[in-house]
Amino acid sequence: MPPLARYWAAACQTDLPNPPTRAGIARNVSHMLAMVDRAVQGYAPFGTVRLVAFPEFANAAPIYATVDELHDRLAVPIPNEHTERYHEKAREHGVYIQTGSFLETDNRYPGMVFNTTCLIGPDGILTRYRKVHPWIPWEVHASPHDIVGYAEDLFPVADTEIGRLGVATCYDWLFPEAIRQLALKGAEVLIRISAYMDPWGATPPMDWWTVVNRCRALENMAYVVAANQGASAAHYPPFSWPGGSMIVDYDGRILSQADPGPGEKIVVGPIDLVALRADRERRVGHHMLAHLRTEAYDYRRSIYPGSLADGSKLTVPGNERAIAQAKKRLAE
Repeated sequence: MPPLARYWAAACQTDLPNPPTRAGIARNVSHMLAMVDRAVQGYAPFGTVRLVAFPEFANAAPIYATVDELHDRLAVPIPNEHTERYHEKAREHGVYIQTGSFLETDNRYPGMVFNTTCLIGPDGILTRYRKVHPWIPWEVHASPHDIVGYAEDLFPVADTEIGRLGVATCYDWLFPEAIRQLALKGAEVLIRISAYMDPWGATPPMDWWTVVNRCRALENMAYVVAANQGASAAHYPPFSWPGGSMIVDYDGRILSQADPGPGEKIVVGPIDLVALRADRERRVGHHMLAHLRTEAYDYRRSIYPGSLADGSKLTVPGNERAIAQAKKRLAE
């Protein structure tokens, strides 16, 4: 399909049972492929949907406490039969799909499991993003930051016919530095896949979900397409996830948002790259990318040591020890 500078994005939040083994992933994928059909075909009278995003853990959630259990029961390599199905659907509709996250295994990094999402277009997998900031101490996914000699791009950006697309996962978004990396690589549409639970979700008094999405959009002069889990506590106790999936423009305006609360929902909103690029070109004031004084920020001091520093497998107690060490470094 030809380049399209004005189109719609769909943030699709899910409320699916968590598969206990990798054999159950196909059921979730089938459901989400049907949601792609609904988004593209259902909203066709109003706009052309070219980007569809799904939440973190939509394919499978880390329902086991240890790396070994996740590796043995749920982790899959990438590419796989599921990414092939996403590819077929992307080719069918001429869309780009940001998959919900997979628990990924990679023979190059034995004994590790990554929390990974793929951007898949009509021509196949464009980027593979591995969560850089796992939600420690509970998550025992490996961060590529912590792996000595890791040579792949931590923050890939894809240059596509619908703009330059970058993604980061859930807790990553609470680190402005992470999303700024995507913006500095030219990202125009920032995709957030999340399993952002209560009470930090989409309602006052905290409402971190909305505050962070709007702030990352305006400070990076980029659209944000944010798909959050809408899963009830019955599907992933002890947490409930409040949904509130949204589309935000580059000035931090919410263009559309699902009502807060659990449940499957599709929310669509416009992406206007013509307006974005014109504003980035002509704006003098409030151009936070052009005004960035990079030399003023000293991050050469290491704070978080990484949970793999001692060479052992990731565990919750190991994460807690690493956090304690980071706190000591902050006090030095």
